Amino acid sequence: MDQSTGPVPFWNGAVDDAEAWHQIDWGQVDREVTRLRQRIFKAAQAGDMKKIRNLQKLMMRSAANTLLSVRRVTQVSRGRKTAGVDGETALSPKERGRLARRLLRDGAARPRPVKRVQIPKANGKTRPLGIPVIRDRVHQARVKNALEPEWEARFEARSYGFRPGRGCHDALATIFQVVGKPASNRKWVLDADLSAAFDRIDHAHLMRSIGSFPARDAIEGWLKAGVMDRGVFAPTVEGTPQGGVISPLLLNIALHGMEEAAGVSWRKHRDSRILKEDSPALVRYADDFVVICHTEQAAHEAYRRLKEWFTPRGLAFNEEKTRVRHLTDGFDFLGCTIRTYANGYTLVTPSKNAVKRARERIRDIARTNRGNPAGLLIRQMNSFVRGWTMYYRPWSSKRAFTEIDRIMFGQLWNWACRQHRRKGRQWVAARYWGKRIPGSENRWVFGDDSVHIKPAAMTRIVRHVPVLGTHSKDDPALVDYWAERAARRTKLGLENKFVQTLAVRQKGRCARCGLDLVEGAEFEPDNVHDWVSWFDAVRRTLNVHHIVHRKHGGGNDLKNLELLHSQCHQQHHAIEGADAGRPT
Repeated sequence: MDQSTGPVPFWNGAVDDAEAWHQIDWGQVDREVTRLRQRIFKAAQAGDMKKIRNLQKLMMRSAANTLLSVRRVTQVSRGRKTAGVDGETALSPKERGRLARRLLRDGAARPRPVKRVQIPKANGKTRPLGIPVIRDRVHQARVKNALEPEWEARFEARSYGFRPGRGCHDALATIFQVVGKPASNRKWVLDADLSAAFDRIDHAHLMRSIGSFPARDAIEGWLKAGVMDRGVFAPTVEGTPQGGVISPLLLNIALHGMEEAAGVSWRKHRDSRILKEDSPALVRYADDFVVICHTEQAAHEAYRRLKEWFTPRGLAFNEEKTRVRHLTDGFDFLGCTIRTYANGYTLVTPSKNAVKRARERIRDIARTNRGNPAGLLIRQMNSFVRGWTMYYRPWSSKRAFTEIDRIMFGQLWNWACRQHRRKGRQWVAARYWGKRIPGSENRWVFGDDSVHIKPAAMTRIVRHVPVLGTHSKDDPALVDYWAERAARRTKLGLENKFVQTLAVRQKGRCARCGLDLVEGAEFEPDNVHDWVSWFDAVRRTLNVHHIVHRKHGGGNDLKNLELLHSQCHQQHHAIEGADAGRPT
């Protein structure tokens, strides 16, 4: 791509890095990268390895790929504010422009060690993350765009973790499809857990799987770059650091083929495939998976076969957490409990541990806001409850939602009584509770005249439709399919009806850059905790823009409004300001 034309501004002494960054046409950047990904995907479907490698080299040289990778790492990624061992971040337009200019000019640098940080887990323990330096993260994103489409054409249909357009809801909905019908004969489950999968992947086996990929030397460099833990360097002889941009893709590559190893077999049915009647079913989300079998013996056989298959990959079962269970006993998966009851029906419900963690989080929000204004408490509580209900709304969650409301009422009542120790109970109730939702007779809604907390029990259950078969976002024949799913998901993620209308009219895409409003706003949620952060991010990173400014006579009618990413909104006004300052 010529840097003097198209979406890439010409960086020279006359153009400031911030101004150059604002001038980038992100819609065209995304279209160029998407087009290359689709060509790689089609070549992989056709099995044309020579064409795959040539297209991957083209992707690695693409300026659009570099720019999009900088944007995703420094603006979209959750870890954008976290520095690596060099202490560098790129949080302003000027810093992002400078980083992009250096990468376009100099290319990739020698991999640096990752910084080891410990993050808390839900069970009270910690999980180690390896944070690469910002330049390595950007280069990993570039390499991922070249490698991922090749493997998207190969990955198994029921692999859902850390893949474009797929998530926890797809995995859970697929499990429900397998076991949810009373006539289902698959009643035994290998509920499996891998022991430190990211930390134990065998490097040699992974590199053999990648084959002659053009950037294999860079991948090997990241794998062997080492770790800095509180100033002490340690070499890495196995594993891929959890926290790297490319690490989840490498894990999926290492685990590819698990279905065959577990004895899963398919047969053709018209234009698709369905499981053979006597075959077990395997559903995987990254390193969490279940194998659903007809008999207890078949489940133990799947365990034996997989244990043998994991050995050359450096992986092993976590024996303490791996069990063979009957569906009537139930099992937990991705924060939900799947269980068959005496009437023969199977339900997916929030797990007891999930409700317990929600109780603790609600209590923490109420405690940390003692003495704070009610508005701050309401915003934080709304953010959590909205995210929690968004994650569990596809399942049988009404009883859990009612329990969340009960827990929340107790904590809010204690908070209000502490705020007004000299007031009576009736005064406190009249001050904070009332009929605040139009059309609802519920008079126990906490809030004030401007904002209130929507009860969890008022959340409408909306069943999730899982991704069909091996459908991939890189398949050019499925553009309309993915656009429809993106628009539906965007609408669910927006609480404001007015904003929902704008999102539907724009088919779930930003009116300026053309990227997915939700995925472009933040990230693909991985679990219930990410959904809480995701909803908060969606609300924070989407702006309503007046096409004709109000100071120029523009109104608030729908025809004069459009929905933009906050960074696109900022970019639009930055360009307007720069144009206004130039002499005519």
